[in-house]
Amino acid sequence: MHILQLDVHTHTLASGHAYGTITEMARAAADKGLSLLGITEHAAGIPGTCADLYFANLSVVPRRMFGIDLLLGAEINILDHEGTLSMAPKLIDTLDLRIAGIHEQCYTFGSIEENTHAVLQAIRNPAIDIISHPDDGNCPLDYDILVLEAKQHHTLLEINNNALRHPETRKNVVENAISILETSKRHGVPVLLSSDAHYMTDIANMDHILPLLARTDFPDELVINYSAERFSAWLKANRARGNRA
Repeated sequence: MHILQLDVHTHTLASGHAYGTITEMARAAADKGLSLLGITEHAAGIPGTCADLYFANLSVVPRRMFGIDLLLGAEINILDHEGTLSMAPKLIDTLDLRIAGIHEQCYTFGSIEENTHAVLQAIRNPAIDIISHPDDGNCPLDYDILVLEAKQHHTLLEINNNALRHPETRKNVVENAISILETSKRHGVPVLLSSDAHYMTDIANMDHILPLLARTDFPDELVINYSAERFSAWLKANRARGNRA
């Protein structure tokens, strides 16, 4: 097993239901030996989260703290079956990191075809880097299609530790995460592991993910978290392909 070098889906108190500051999160990430931390606050659609002005002003925050690199961005909501996003393209383009995902607070679960179509629009959007926690059986998805499209469009599917921690609210979450891993392994598609930490002590916590990696004999070379250099190069390639006219 390689050493985890990055965790790029985390939240601060700005998201409205998390409890650390940017500085506290960065210090904790450094203490845990990470090279890179991503903080991706919830965008509009989640109760209590920050306004667009928060994201527009992120340039004031240093991108290196306590010896680690810091990436700041958003977890943007997929709002409907057409894949409409809860943030304007112009603002998305200013972010270091762009995650898109479905949350029940602002999305009506549909059929497997409708939900898969919604997520596909985000995967195919060159401005989006990551699809967050596509694992809830209450919102069924076709993983064969999503994995192949993620490979084609250079978008990462996430295995989310926080989601795995709550199987009582997310239907078949373990089975679905295993399906994503097995399908990604079969097609040679890298995945992103995320803590989805909402407090400092949970940064880099993958305690529910690691048993699934072992269970599926998932290759280390397909876990992008094991190399900050590889992730940075991957992100740079995304920015090159995602430049808007």
